[in-house]
Amino acid sequence: MSDVLIQAEGLGKKYIIGHQAEREPYLALRDVIARGAKTFARRASDILHGRAVVEGDELEEVWALRNVDFEVSRGDVLGIVGRNGAGKSTLLKILSRITEPTAGRVTLRGRVASLLEVGTGFHQELTGRENIFLNGAILGMTREEIRRRFEEIVEFAEVERFLDTPVKRYSSGMYVRLAFAVAAHLEPEILIVDEVLAVGDLAFQRKCLGKMQEVSTRQGRTVLFVSHNMAAIETLCDRVILLAAGQISMKGSAREVTSSYLQSASGYEPGAPFRPRRLTPTLSLDRFDVLPNPVESSDGAGFSLQLSSRESLKISELVILIFSAMGARVAILDLRSVGKDLVAGPTEALRLRGRIAALPLVEGDYSLGLYINAGTIREDFLDLTRLTILSKSSRSEIPPYAVQHRGLVELEHTVSLD
Repeated sequence: MSDVLIQAEGLGKKYIIGHQAEREPYLALRDVIARGAKTFARRASDILHGRAVVEGDELEEVWALRNVDFEVSRGDVLGIVGRNGAGKSTLLKILSRITEPTAGRVTLRGRVASLLEVGTGFHQELTGRENIFLNGAILGMTREEIRRRFEEIVEFAEVERFLDTPVKRYSSGMYVRLAFAVAAHLEPEILIVDEVLAVGDLAFQRKCLGKMQEVSTRQGRTVLFVSHNMAAIETLCDRVILLAAGQISMKGSAREVTSSYLQSASGYEPGAPFRPRRLTPTLSLDRFDVLPNPVESSDGAGFSLQLSSRESLKISELVILIFSAMGARVAILDLRSVGKDLVAGPTEALRLRGRIAALPLVEGDYSLGLYINAGTIREDFLDLTRLTILSKSSRSEIPPYAVQHRGLVELEHTVSLD
């Protein structure tokens, strides 16, 4: 039997959208009759050809997917990322056999369990217990097979108290917990999970990610995972495809694709020159550079920054903040070690130059910000510039950095007034 469980070839999905034409203030009777006859004829044609009836005076063709080709093998975890409207949900609906493709074809080998939106596959009037057996039957499981896994499902979903309550009375979180537990435990060959997990709490999301890893690595089952959480995508997925305007714009490893997606979403280009910006009505950041950029992981780098102010400003605290692409703060540089007063004024800007001894960070894109405490100014200024870290040829060359109680490390550095 082939190890390829999902094969999409030239997949496309077209929708017809109706637009209401701008109405004229006055219409003759013949115009009303002509427009009504045209609408009736189009509706009749749609019904005769088995097409959905679309309301509107003008019709527009929209391709939600076009020329999508990919394969997923047994045991693979494929991530699908992209902006809203890129075609992710449409693709999953086709793979789940909820909707038919307009062009191309998809071949599925094995049982498919889908978790696309809250309530998918559940009967509102049935209890949680009854829906477990109903979903199992839909997946082709025997009653004995479902009964054997029943306790595991209930324990994972944490809905013991409400097991005999109709699911229409469940909260969205309870709904998702039970739906995911059923989909993951009834041994489908292919598990499809959309962003619906975001409805659950943080602890349950982690629990689901752990279960998906177990399903793929230990049980050799295939998982398709759609999420806007790039950290979850990198943790779980072997490969990722990036959808843009209904087409695959990139395929590759999780790190490569998520990095490219985050860059495109932020508009950042590695090596782009710094653009001066005003931080407050009186304070401006004229320069904030890190060189070299990109820099290899664990190597050192120089930095320089310049602050100017319309009025004399004594800065009591100045800290460089480094954030991962996911928004987690990973490192700081406290610049008070210069040993002199930090003053910016209308006649002379504050110029600092220094060097970071080492950047023990994994490859990826990082954003740099500043924390400034100066008189009435006391706040973080985020995403002021970017830094790209490249991987070392030898992973052993990347020194581990200490895990501190704040979850970040203060980098060793030197700094002086320029």
